[in-house]
Amino acid sequence: MHLLVTAGGLSAQGAQWIAPKKASFLAPEGVLAITFRAKMCAALNQAGLLPQVPPQVRKKDWVVHCKAAGSGRKVLEYLGRYVFRVAITNSRLERIQDGQVTSRYRDNHTQRLRRATLPAIEFIGRFLQHVLPPGCAKVRYYGLWSNACRRQLEQARGLLDAPPRAASDPLASPVEPAVSVPTPARCPHCRLGQLIVIQVLRAERKLPP
Repeated sequence: MHLLVTAGGLSAQGAQWIAPKKASFLAPEGVLAITFRAKMCAALNQAGLLPQVPPQVRKKDWVVHCKAAGSGRKVLEYLGRYVFRVAITNSRLERIQDGQVTSRYRDNHTQRLRRATLPAIEFIGRFLQHVLPPGCAKVRYYGLWSNACRRQLEQARGLLDAPPRAASDPLASPVEPAVSVPTPARCPHCRLGQLIVIQVLRAERKLPP
């Protein structure tokens, strides 16, 4: 599973961007491993399936790998090449004969085309591993990237001096077009807080020219 998260987040009032303590990661791997395991066990318990899981499996240490992805553009380009495609295209199937399926693939290390021949049952089994169960979406957006947090996302972009997103930007949400939300004004003194106009007071006396 790949999970792309922002390197930081908004404060509780949404007036300040809070950067992580470490520039290379948002949270330690050990902390994430414990959190992910607890979340999974809680979900299984809510579904009534936790008693079916052996206790030694629930206590086993989870493995979490964290790596900085920069702006995230390269990661999205990598995922975008296959996330909305089928497991294998028909053009890569070269031969089906005597219960054997021969397909073509590219070696990631040498970038050369190679061929693999598998029994039909094993080939079908590998293909079905990429078929999602009903109700399971291939891509889900969490945190600031979710559709419910678009206003918070625009606030974060304003605090980070990010340029406005173009419609052709691959980092923009592919689900729905971005909502035009005005960027909050900055405080002219600290340049960090938001300037919220509550009321404009009229002058009580005539000002000199």
